[in-house]
Amino acid sequence: MRVCVCTIVHHPEDARILHRQIRSLLDAGHEVTYIAPFRACNVTPWREISPVDVPRATGRRRLKALRAAHRALEDHAAYADVVLLHDPELLIALPREVRRRTVVWDVHEDTAAALSAKGWVPTPLRPVLRLLVRRLELRSERRYRLLLAEEGYRERFRERHPVVPNTTYVADEPPGPPDDRRAVYVGHLSAARGALDMIELARLLSPEGITVELIGSADPDIRPRLREAQRESVLRWYGFVPNDRALRIVEGAMAGLALLHDEPNYRHSLPTKVVEYMARGIPVITTPNPPAVRIVEPSGSGLVVPFNDPVAAADAVRKLRADPSLREDLARRGYETARAGFHWPAQASRFVEHLENWASQATVPGGEPGADRAVADGRI
Repeated sequence: MRVCVCTIVHHPEDARILHRQIRSLLDAGHEVTYIAPFRACNVTPWREISPVDVPRATGRRRLKALRAAHRALEDHAAYADVVLLHDPELLIALPREVRRRTVVWDVHEDTAAALSAKGWVPTPLRPVLRLLVRRLELRSERRYRLLLAEEGYRERFRERHPVVPNTTYVADEPPGPPDDRRAVYVGHLSAARGALDMIELARLLSPEGITVELIGSADPDIRPRLREAQRESVLRWYGFVPNDRALRIVEGAMAGLALLHDEPNYRHSLPTKVVEYMARGIPVITTPNPPAVRIVEPSGSGLVVPFNDPVAAADAVRKLRADPSLREDLARRGYETARAGFHWPAQASRFVEHLENWASQATVPGGEPGADRAVADGRI
């Protein structure tokens, strides 16, 4: 099977796209063409894939990247068995001949709800854009195949679509015990994701010999604050690090931070970092984001603190530092829960099977799936 994967928004080394989905396709013996912003992100593509470079869409600068993606899809996707898209913008940029292929949209987030956390979108335009996004979703549902990253995304669509959760790799053997020196964060840094709270947390804990380490790219308005804190030796900011290396850095930490704000998009999305911390035996400190609480509290793998409260988060870190047995107990429970229910290989085979099944199904001219769609999606 030949699969053309495309993103202009995500980093080319995005954990779900590259380290999970593309890795699974390659392991299954399939050919992958990967259209992504390699140069813009200073990334060397894997040798196993056929890379196609395009500009990156950031903020309001998206038209150039969309045009480049259109041309790249025109050149490379028309002969693919499956075209796997990771950005809703690409649904608009699809060339006509590519629409006749098996097109799959991997739904990563609640796009309409996420508009409230995107500072580059003017506030007066958000209600109109939400309406347009919802219409685009429903139109795309009629024309293409959908994969959902969360069960909570089902309610946005009229039909039932398969869910491939954003899980992680979990080692066969449990990791070593957590230390008493570091609180860590892996993921993109923005105000809505708690970046400013973590900077304040670092200022509270630094005098006590506790280091806050942040690993991930940052929004433009957050970068100066991070650089300032780093110059003052308040925290360590690594910038973007590929997921596999980032998780090696955080191994053994005392706490993994997930201080998301109470945003509409987060109320339906499990922060993957929570599962990644658990998989590596790191006690979790999370705000009461509902999907995170549904895992952390029943498993006993971490502590829950209020939204927008770096003082409470600092107290939680101090609690873990003062009690080695508590740290080890949370770490053990987290690892066991992650190994039992969130090991990516269990999802990888399902992901590959969905694409293989869809590639084998006929579609009517124009890209409209026929009656086989209900069978492939498990509704008949």
